[in-house]
Amino acid sequence: MLHIHQIRNATIIIETEKEVILVDPMLGNQGIMPPFTLFRHKTRKNPTVPLPKSAHSLLNKVTHCLITHQHPDHLDNAGVQFLIKNNIPVTCSVKDEKAFKKRGLNIVQSLKYWEKQPFLGGVIEGIPAKHGYGFVAKLMGNVLGFYIQLPNQKSIYLSSDTIYTDAVHKVLTNYKPNINVLACGTAQFDVFKNLIMNVDDIIKFVKNSHGLVIANHMEAINHCPLTRKKLKEILIQNNLEEKVAIPEDGESVYF
Repeated sequence: MLHIHQIRNATIIIETEKEVILVDPMLGNQGIMPPFTLFRHKTRKNPTVPLPKSAHSLLNKVTHCLITHQHPDHLDNAGVQFLIKNNIPVTCSVKDEKAFKKRGLNIVQSLKYWEKQPFLGGVIEGIPAKHGYGFVAKLMGNVLGFYIQLPNQKSIYLSSDTIYTDAVHKVLTNYKPNINVLACGTAQFDVFKNLIMNVDDIIKFVKNSHGLVIANHMEAINHCPLTRKKLKEILIQNNLEEKVAIPEDGESVYF
């Protein structure tokens, strides 16, 4: 059994028979954060949508947590409080470990780029990620993707907030993950280039993937303009719709 539950934005829960792994918990109420863009896209406070009703019962089952980076749409104050209250063991980047410990998180494991470590009876590997095209990537700081192989389960690639890079290409073509979770919101501030993959690179990612792509990071933060409906139209135009699942918040993908 393997279920991937889409919660909101990049927040997902990976559920197996034994473990329930929370990824990038943004758990705060709708509108608790300011807008991330004021001019390029519609000004709305973030998150722009509430948590789905199914989230609370799933969160009660969480046993572990993976955090890709420090940005508040991946780890907000409510997410921090949830992890502290429940003493959830956390895996993150070595570059974030010190900051997360200062915030009171139970960091049990940290990874470097391309480093493999044991994880829940299987293996987890840190995958390089680049958060934006051009100069903005320097401003956005460190990001870590994860490649996960659990016993008797399909392999999972969590690409995190990244553009299409040689590292992404290597994972898709050499590792051939069975499941690829891809941030598809085409996020962009009022200035600078896209912070995550543009539409051309999303198409490239899907074409080069051997397994199913699960599209998320959509319709929850006001600087992410690409909607689920528009993404589906683009995939159909490129004959790629069968390779991609686009779950609504609160929906699950079953394997």
